[in-house]
Amino acid sequence: MFLKKLSVINFKNIQQTTLEFSARVNCFVGDNGAGKTNVMDAIHYLSLCKSSMGMTDSQSIRHGSDFFVLDGEYTTAQERKETVVCSFRRGAGKTLKRNGKEYDKLSDHIGLVPIVIVSPADSFLVTDAADERRRYLNAFLSQLDREYLNAIMRYNHILGERNRLLKNEAAAPDLMEVLDLQLISFGEVVHRKRAALIERLAPLVAEYYRVLSDDREQIELHYHSELNERPFAELLAAAADRDRFNQFTTSGVHRDDMKMRIGGYPLRKYGSQGQQKSFLIALKLAQYTIVAQERGEKPILLLDDLFDKLDMQRVEKLLGLVAREEFGQIFITDCNKVRLESILERSGEDYALFGVENGEVQVL
Repeated sequence: MFLKKLSVINFKNIQQTTLEFSARVNCFVGDNGAGKTNVMDAIHYLSLCKSSMGMTDSQSIRHGSDFFVLDGEYTTAQERKETVVCSFRRGAGKTLKRNGKEYDKLSDHIGLVPIVIVSPADSFLVTDAADERRRYLNAFLSQLDREYLNAIMRYNHILGERNRLLKNEAAAPDLMEVLDLQLISFGEVVHRKRAALIERLAPLVAEYYRVLSDDREQIELHYHSELNERPFAELLAAAADRDRFNQFTTSGVHRDDMKMRIGGYPLRKYGSQGQQKSFLIALKLAQYTIVAQERGEKPILLLDDLFDKLDMQRVEKLLGLVAREEFGQIFITDCNKVRLESILERSGEDYALFGVENGEVQVL
């Protein structure tokens, strides 16, 4: 899958632009705040119906405007053409169309255009609370597995209903029993699929990290879940009194975590910024590999602010990795044109170069 053409209207600081891309490497250079990341975010929107930066739809509208429109023309591995249009207008909401036909549900689009992004914002996966790592797993698996997407959506809905019931002292016990049965059913699906994914991810992450670091450190990735130790039904039964006292559900897959370690110690505490960034890049490249295998399509790879916290040696190792045949279309942003060009020329990779200034994008 590659993005052949992108049209943007009133998105972030971009008033209007139409860009045609290389099927391999596309680079955006310009000062910080010029709008490079906004182009990347537009590409992300067309894949996952939302910003990669945690911004709401209304926050993504250009100042002084009432709407934005994103239009992407894609070519699949089978040479099939796909057109995706995402638009949002204040007061009217968001619409998403595939080949001119509007989706009934935005979730039906997830997975059509597989995408993986590496950005400075990924640091939250190491530094922030476990809910960020669960959110990452949910987004990853939802691109691959409709059963998982349905299970996590239903689990979260039932969890909300159960928590509301726990706040109601007059609630009927039989209703809680019904909710528990549903929570267990969907929770077990979520747990099984997360466990299988991380088992598959771990050796790939370790191998990519080995290449990026010249085999200097050993890293590990583990799945932490209460359901690893006891069946969900037992956990809920054991926590019943605690749940009633706290008035919320204290056990379940909504408390899972993804543990990252370097040299046997927690990455968050003992990894340098460069080691943490290298670990996250290895994680995203492993994600790319799995998505490509499962979808039969090479995802679009976004490398935003490529040099952030990485030395030149690791950047060159990274570009050497993504130049391999198993990787497809790549988008890169950097603030230093000369630095990026020199590395790409040494790699021998064909690339297209775009300059970004004050939301204006032009071919260099």
